[in-house]
Amino acid sequence: MPKTKKEAVGAASPASKDKKDQSKKRYIEGIGRRKTSTARVRITAGHTGFTINGKDFKEYFKGQKEQEIVLSSLDVAKGAEKFGVTVMVNGGGLSGQAGAIRMGMARALVKFDEELRKRLRKMGYLTRDSRMVERKKYGLRKARRAPQWAKR
Repeated sequence: MPKTKKEAVGAASPASKDKKDQSKKRYIEGIGRRKTSTARVRITAGHTGFTINGKDFKEYFKGQKEQEIVLSSLDVAKGAEKFGVTVMVNGGGLSGQAGAIRMGMARALVKFDEELRKRLRKMGYLTRDSRMVERKKYGLRKARRAPQWAKR
């Protein structure tokens, strides 16, 4: 029987604090964005494998260009063998998703090792590319393309 209100409510015991600390150390997360794509990248030290939305990354990105973009931040960090990578990405097309994954992975690597920041910053992997498609305006065919009112 709890003797005080704090014990009844469930004051944090030392054992529960240890579990919270262990759960935080399982992986390091970084979020990357590009165009309309958002990627949540989790790197795990000591594991292997690279999955994107539950698929192997070579199965998800079949093109060589996208595969190189995705792996580029790991190549700069020289840590392709050291980390297991799990990615959840949505929105946009393949090019935007590849850029978002690269940025998320770079941010996660900086959280893992602060000394990588300088190299990744120099390569431009930590800078958000804010270019997006301009919205279509009322009365126009596209964002700026007006209809051609030709009389025949």
